[in-house]
Amino acid sequence: MLKNYFKTAFRNLLKNKVFSLINISGLSIGISSALVIYLIVYYDFKFDKFEKDQDRIYRIVSNFIFSGEPYHNSGVTYPMAKALKNEATGIEIIAPFYTFEEGEKVSIPGAAKDPVVFKKQSHAVFADENYFNLITYQWVVGSAKTSLNQPYQVVLTETNAALYFPKMKAADIIGKEIIFNDTIRTSVSGIVKDLDQNTDFTFTTFLSRATQTTQHLISREDEIEWGNTNGAWQLFVKLSPKISPAQIEKQLMAIYKKYHKQDPNDHSTTSYALQPFSDMHFNTDYGVPGNGRVAHKPTLYGLLAVAAFLLLLGCINFINLTTAQASQRAKEIGIRKTMGSNREQLIFQFLSETFLLTLCATILSIIIAPLLLKVFSDFIPEGLHYSLQPGIIAFLFILMIVVSLLSGFYPALILSSYKPVLVLKNQSAASSGKTRNAWMRKTLTVSQFVIAQVFIIGTILVSKQISYTLNADLGFKKDAIIYFHTNYYDTVATHKPLLVQRLKAIPEIAMICLANDPPTSNSSWTSTMKYKDGKKEMEADVQVKLGDTNYIHLFQMKLLAGANLPYSDTTKSILINQAYANFLGFKNPNDGVGKNIEWDKKSVPIAGVVANFHQRSLHEVIKPLIITSRTNQERAINIALQPQNAEGTTWKTAISKIEKTWKEIYPEDEFDYHFLDDTIKKYYTAEQNISKLLMWATGLAIFISSLGLLGLITYITNQRTKEIGVRKVIGASISQIITLLSKDFLKLVFVAFVIAVPIAWWAGYKWLENFAYKTNISAWIFIAGGSIMFIMALAILCIRTFGAASANPVKSLRTE
Repeated sequence: MLKNYFKTAFRNLLKNKVFSLINISGLSIGISSALVIYLIVYYDFKFDKFEKDQDRIYRIVSNFIFSGEPYHNSGVTYPMAKALKNEATGIEIIAPFYTFEEGEKVSIPGAAKDPVVFKKQSHAVFADENYFNLITYQWVVGSAKTSLNQPYQVVLTETNAALYFPKMKAADIIGKEIIFNDTIRTSVSGIVKDLDQNTDFTFTTFLSRATQTTQHLISREDEIEWGNTNGAWQLFVKLSPKISPAQIEKQLMAIYKKYHKQDPNDHSTTSYALQPFSDMHFNTDYGVPGNGRVAHKPTLYGLLAVAAFLLLLGCINFINLTTAQASQRAKEIGIRKTMGSNREQLIFQFLSETFLLTLCATILSIIIAPLLLKVFSDFIPEGLHYSLQPGIIAFLFILMIVVSLLSGFYPALILSSYKPVLVLKNQSAASSGKTRNAWMRKTLTVSQFVIAQVFIIGTILVSKQISYTLNADLGFKKDAIIYFHTNYYDTVATHKPLLVQRLKAIPEIAMICLANDPPTSNSSWTSTMKYKDGKKEMEADVQVKLGDTNYIHLFQMKLLAGANLPYSDTTKSILINQAYANFLGFKNPNDGVGKNIEWDKKSVPIAGVVANFHQRSLHEVIKPLIITSRTNQERAINIALQPQNAEGTTWKTAISKIEKTWKEIYPEDEFDYHFLDDTIKKYYTAEQNISKLLMWATGLAIFISSLGLLGLITYITNQRTKEIGVRKVIGASISQIITLLSKDFLKLVFVAFVIAVPIAWWAGYKWLENFAYKTNISAWIFIAGGSIMFIMALAILCIRTFGAASANPVKSLRTE
C-alpha cells in the first residue's frame, strides 16, 4: 500500500511539472536557509555547555553609576579574590585569573644564537590551579596541583606546544624555556589538550599567577587598592550546592564596604553581581574573557525569524497551488471514493505526495546550502563547519516532517472532503470557482506579500540608517588619516621623538600628532572629576583623551572658546567638550575658561572649550570629556596625509615611507596601521551584517513570492483560456484582458502593503532605539517599498497574461 502511495505521488509530480518545480524551488530555498541558520544558532547556543555543574558557576562582575549613568565592567578589584577566599562562605571554587594583553612577543631560546621569535601571540592568561579545577582540561603532561603553583611556570595547550616546539614529544617539552616580551622568562611545567567544544575559554598559554607579583607586573598599590577595577582581572566562582547567588552578592558588598572607605563627596555607586555561566556568551555589557566574540541573541532570534518566514513562504506556495489545482483532481477523488477509498487513505495519499516533494526540496537544499553559507558569511563564526553530521540529519528529517504537515495537511483535508456524487456530476465546490478555498488562497497570497514588503521596507530603513551613521558629522575630520601605536614595552625614551622627527621630513605627510587614541575609539579612559562653583560641588565621571597641541588641529576640531593646549609631558591644563561645559552649568563656553577642575587630587585649569564630537559610535550619547597633553603616555601616532595626486599614489607612497622609517627605529616590530574612517566603519559591522542579511532575505522572499504568483497566474490563465478567447472574438483588446486578469492580484498587493506598513514601522522604530543618534522613518521608505513590490508583481502579471491575451482565440475555441 505504501509503495502505491509513493508511486502515485511520483506520477502526479511528473504530470504537473511546472507546479512541482515551483514548489520544490520555493521549499528548497526555505529549507536550505533554515539549515544554514540552524547551524549558526545551534553553534552559538552550544557554547560552554560541556562544563559539569555549570549552573553553579558564575563570574563576578562590577556595576557602577556615575552621575546617573550606568557603567559595567567584567572585572573586579585585584584584592577581592584574596578577601573572598579568606572571608566568604558557600563557595566551592574561587578562580581568579588575569588576561594578558593581546599581541605578545614569545621567544624560544635554542641551540642557535638567536632565539625563535613568535610575534603577536594572543590568548595568554595568568592563572593558578583553581582555573583548571573550574574549567575541565585533559592533562597530557603535568597536573593542576603542581604545574602553576610556583613563579615562572607556564602550561601550554597541545596546539601551542606544537607551534613553539615542533616535532618534540610532550614529555621532552617539560622544562623548556619560553620568554614573554623579552622580560618574563618561564619554564614549561605542563601540557593540556585543547578544548574541543564550543567555548569562550580560548586561552592557549597559562602562566602561573605567582609570576605577576614576583615579576612586579602587579603593583603594590593594585594589590591593596579597592578603588581600581580592571576588566583583565577576572574572577570566577563555583558555588556550593543550595547556595543562591544573592547570598554571595550580599557577602561581596559587605567585604567591599569593609575595605573600601568611600569619600563622602564621591557620589558614585559600586555594586557586584554574579553573572551566570550561561549568560556570558551573550552579554555585551561584560563581554567574554580575553575579548572573544560575543553572540547577539536578538540577532540570532532575528535569524530564526527569517528562516521561519522563508519556510512559511514556501509552504504558502504549496498550499496555494495545490488548492488551486483542486478541480483538476476532483474526478480522481470521486472515482477513488466510489471505489472504496476512505478519507483517511486519501489524506495519507496527499501527504505522501507532499512528503515526496519535500524530500526532493531537502536534497536540493543540501546541495545549495554551501552557497548560502557564503551568503551568510558575515554571520558564520570561525569555528563553524558544514558537514552532514547525525545532528544535522536529524534536524533535516524533523524539518521534512514539519514542512510536509504544514504544507500538505490543509490541502489534503480540502481535497479529501469532496463528495463523489457532486464531483462526478461536475458540481463540486472545486469546480465552482467561488469557494472558501479562493478566499484562503487570497489570504495566503496577501500573507506572502506582507512578508516580502516588510523585508523590503526593513532593508531600505537599515540601509538609510547605515548611510546616516557613516556620513554623519562626527565633529572631527576622519578622511585621509592613519594611526598606529608604538611598542608598549619599549623602554628607550628617545625612540618615539626620533620617529616623529623623521616622519615630519616625509613630504606626503601634512601633519602629525601624538595621542593615546583617535577621537573615536573602542577603548576609553574615564576618571571622576569635581568642580566647585562656590555654592555646590558637581562631580561627574568624565572621559579622558590624551593628545598633544596638534590634536585639535589635525582632526579639525572646533575650538569654541579659550586657547589650545601647550606641548607638555604632564597635565598643565585641559580642554573640555561642550557636553561637560553644559553639565557644569556654563551657558556660554567662555564662562568655563580659566575655571579649575579637581582631578586626581590636583586642581587643573580649563584652557578652552571644544565643540562636541562623538567619542564612540552613534549608538551612544556624547558624554562629558576632557583633552589634555601627556606626551610621555601618548603611544598613538596620528598622521594626516596630503591629498592624493592625479595618479592617486600619494597615500601609497606615504605609507611605504612611513613603514621604512618605522623599521629603522623598531626593526623587530611589525608596522600595523589603520585608516581612521575604516575603524569607524567597523563600529557598524553588526548593522552592515543585518543589512546584508535583509537584502538576501528580501531577495529570497521576493523570489519565492514571485514563484507563487507566477504559478497562480499560470493556473488562472489556463482555467480562463476559453473566456479569454470569447472576449477577444467579441472585441476585447489585449490591454483590457491584461487588466482583467491582473487587477485582482494587484488589489492583493495593495492590501498587503496596507498591512505591512504598521508592522514595518513598529519593527523599524524598535530597531532604531539602539541608536542615540538616528535617521528619521520617512514616508518615502514605505512608498519605495510598496512600489518595488508593486512593480515586481505587475511585471510578472504582464509577462504571463500578455501571452494568454495575445494567443489566437481560434485555438482556445476549436473544441467547442
